[in-house]
Amino acid sequence: MSINYDDLIQKHHRSVRPWQLFKEILFLCMMLFIGYAVFIYASLPDVSNLQRVNPDTTALMQLRLDQAARTGQNIRIRQQWVSFNTIPKLLKQAVRVSEDGAFYLHEGVDFNELKEAIKENWQEKTVVRGASTITQQLAKNLYLTTDRSLTRKLKEYFITRRLEKHLSKNRIFHIYLNIIEFGPGVFGVQAASRHFFNKPVQYLNMAEIMRLAAVIPKPLRVKANGDSGWLKWKCRWILRTLQRYGYIDEKQYRLTLVNFE
Repeated sequence: MSINYDDLIQKHHRSVRPWQLFKEILFLCMMLFIGYAVFIYASLPDVSNLQRVNPDTTALMQLRLDQAARTGQNIRIRQQWVSFNTIPKLLKQAVRVSEDGAFYLHEGVDFNELKEAIKENWQEKTVVRGASTITQQLAKNLYLTTDRSLTRKLKEYFITRRLEKHLSKNRIFHIYLNIIEFGPGVFGVQAASRHFFNKPVQYLNMAEIMRLAAVIPKPLRVKANGDSGWLKWKCRWILRTLQRYGYIDEKQYRLTLVNFE
């Protein structure tokens, strides 16, 4: 029996070509993505000056002003810098356990938290858990918009890496606490303390500290001095977490808990 080698070769080419074409397209897409990422990285701001200089304003502050102008509103930005040591230790602990428990352990991105967030959101078929670290939130608030595009996430990642490279953890946390949004036009723990409780941040009591830490995820929908059910639930959660990690004792926990029942 004779073998038609031409037919065999053609069949082989027909079976290989689609896979080869797929690999070539995949390689091209990867190269385009890498090129795009390099372009994005090269266009990002230099953050090294933040080692010594406190930013006068942020992208989020400007965004809120622009949003107000488009809707005919008139808001005033309230923000006042305060030293890291002046901010109560318990407030720092409350913000950390609420927003980024592993802040001093990771390098800007908490991959364990990211994995758990993806798993939980997939199970619930909606976004029920975020995974942004304090450094990622700082990158977004300082330089970016609030949209969820791939470009913004790429920029956020690269800026996060730059912040972690050039700034100490305490400096990152210091800037974050001074520029994070707490309400319409209210930024930073000092302005928030004066706005909601009419006192400097160093004089906050434990219940007031819980309230400030609790509203960070929803600063435009929940008031720190309000009485919403969500706020009380969040304050109770932060209190329990602080007690579990030994930041407060049983007596402090129970005395403060009555404010949120």
